[in-house]
Parts: sequence; structure tokens; C-alpha cells
Amino acid sequence: MFDLSGKVALVTGGNGGIGLGIAMGLAEAGAGIAVAARDQSKTADALDQIGKLGVKTMGLSLDVTRETSVSSAISQVAQRFGRVDILVNNAGTVIRKAPEDVTVDEWDQVHDTNLRGTFLCAREVHPLMVRAGGGKIINIGSMTSVFGSDWVASYAASKGGVVQLTKSLALSWAKDNIQVNAILPGWIHTRLTAGIKRDHPKRYSSIKSRIPHGRWGEPADMAGAAIFLASKASDYVTGVSLPVDGGYTSF
Repeated sequence: MFDLSGKVALVTGGNGGIGLGIAMGLAEAGAGIAVAARDQSKTADALDQIGKLGVKTMGLSLDVTRETSVSSAISQVAQRFGRVDILVNNAGTVIRKAPEDVTVDEWDQVHDTNLRGTFLCAREVHPLMVRAGGGKIINIGSMTSVFGSDWVASYAASKGGVVQLTKSLALSWAKDNIQVNAILPGWIHTRLTAGIKRDHPKRYSSIKSRIPHGRWGEPADMAGAAIFLASKASDYVTGVSLPVDGGYTSF
């Protein structure tokens, strides 16, 4: 039920952090992996790790904010593998500032990457999945899709939008046998969060004290949820936003 052998997964931002954790999990389940990201040296390192699991891999350059880049990247994956069964919309960015200090350009940068990029990639794979008879789209939201945040208002707003986009695509594409769901990661150790422990130790400790699991998450903690949402096990699950946060959002 969870076997992904013969399937092809495209993971945006899959060369590090949560994206790489998910890509490794999908590969362990048997899926071929296309890693699409901007930093090609990081992508090469990621492909070395994923390739050791014995699956077919591909790395390509992608800027999710540019429509032409999205179209080109997905076309390359289709040419290489002949299909895209699973799309993981993971590419994202964050700017930590008080809302009153966020510039319009910074606001647009976050929304263009996190929300517009998710839409563009989903729209581009849709016809491929229709022709294949179905597919799985996994959007990466955030616990801030549910909660507000005092220092990442633009990020929280964009990730709230990801949840609503997920629901809308799920409704629109159910007729095409495409399940669209979201994972809402909690506090995960990644490059984007690395500075919190160093620069904001009180906030880091406060966050940890609220997590029932007693620890921050690791990228590999996202793999199980991704495998479920990418596999036949979730064929009757769509429009769902699944927190993977050690219980943080249970309070």
C-alpha cells in the first residue's frame, strides 16, 4: 500500500532541509526522484545521498517564482522520466521582521515563492497527471498556517494561503483522480531555522518547552507523512492539512 516503486516524484527545494528529508523518504519507498532547486552544488550533494538508495534521480534548476522556469523544469522531468506522479511543493523562504518593518518587496518575495510558486508548479503538473490517470500533490504549509506569528507575518499569511489553495485544488481536481493535501511542519531544524537557537535562545527554549514530544523536529520526521500522502494509502484523502509537529499545535 505504501510502495512507490515505478512512481516519479518531483520535489521543489529538495536539496536540503525538509525537502531533502521528504525526498529521501520517497526514495526509500521506491520512487524515482527529481530534485528541483536553485543551488546546483547543493542539488549535486543531495542526489549523491538519494542515489545511494538505488533509485533513478535527476537534478534541475528551478526558480518557482518564474513561470517560464517552472514550465521548463517540469517539461525536463517529463522528458527524462515520462511522467510526474508526485509533486512536493516544498520550495519556500522566510523573512523574520516585525510586520511594521516589512517592505513591500520583502512581502512580495515571500508570497511569490511560498504561494505563487506552489500554484505555478501544481498548475503545470496538472495535465501530466490527468494524462496518467491521477496523481498526488503535497504542499508544504506550516504551523503558522494555523497560528499567527509576531515576527513572520508575511510567511504566516503565505502559508495560510497554501492551505486554502490546497483545499481549492483538491475540490477542483478530484474529478481527475488527483489528491491534493498539505503537510504542516512544526519547528524543524533546517537552514531556515538554524539561527534561532543561536540568536534567540530564550525563544528557542520556549518553543521546545511547548512541544509535547520534548524536542524540535528533524527533516526526516516529515518522511512518513509524505509517503502516506504520496501512496495508494491516501487515495481517499484529499484537501487535508496534516500537522507534523510533535504535538505543538495541540495546545
